[in-house]
Amino acid sequence: MGHVHLFVKNVDAQTQFWTNMMGGKAVTNEKLAMVQFPGVFVILREADKATPPAGSVLDHFGLVYKDLPAAIAKWKAANVPVEQTGTNPNQRYVTAPDGIRVEVFGDPKLTVPVQMNHIHLYAPAKDIPQMQAWYTNAFGGTVCTRDSVARPGNPIDCVDVPGVNISISPSEGRRAPSVGRALDHVGFEVTDLAAFAKRIDFANGINLDEPIRTSANSKRVKVAFITDPWGTRIELTQGLAPAGL
Repeated sequence: MGHVHLFVKNVDAQTQFWTNMMGGKAVTNEKLAMVQFPGVFVILREADKATPPAGSVLDHFGLVYKDLPAAIAKWKAANVPVEQTGTNPNQRYVTAPDGIRVEVFGDPKLTVPVQMNHIHLYAPAKDIPQMQAWYTNAFGGTVCTRDSVARPGNPIDCVDVPGVNISISPSEGRRAPSVGRALDHVGFEVTDLAAFAKRIDFANGINLDEPIRTSANSKRVKVAFITDPWGTRIELTQGLAPAGL
């Protein structure tokens, strides 16, 4: 897992939220500003017309906290919207500015205060096996089923890839693409972007949306984009982490 990319109305306000409220750390890679969590970077870009992710194939992502009760108390004291949608008292949804929802749950066994856990996609039930196969073939993932954190006993289909669980829930119909939403796309870090692009093109017929290029914000970072068949925009990066990390 590399990053989640948020299109937001106020970058400074979002940076304060992800650092002060959610426990991330502001870092830079040359001109590229990010918020680092163990297992993921959050990248923020200003976009006046970005709409909330609700209704998109890419619905939300999830973080896990070592001390969730303390985190909940902190959020409530700061008037951050927190809701419990299921039956598990160890799970909540936090709503960030611009309508970005983050699923959170607690795990006292964590060795860090907070870390990345999952991204959550929605697709018609008949498409879920194909979606699992696509992510398995593209990213070397492993098909899995995990118990729903919000509603224990309700299994969720998924794919495990290094650093993240891709959870997939059924939707009534095909959802809107992620591009242009506040949660615009997710990113995966690869060691050799050119070789990776050739492999997925040859083995799986996945074409790049645009040629590989160097990031405008860091000459150390190479980027490319692909889109899954259900409309999830995915950035491929090489060299995203700041030097020394």
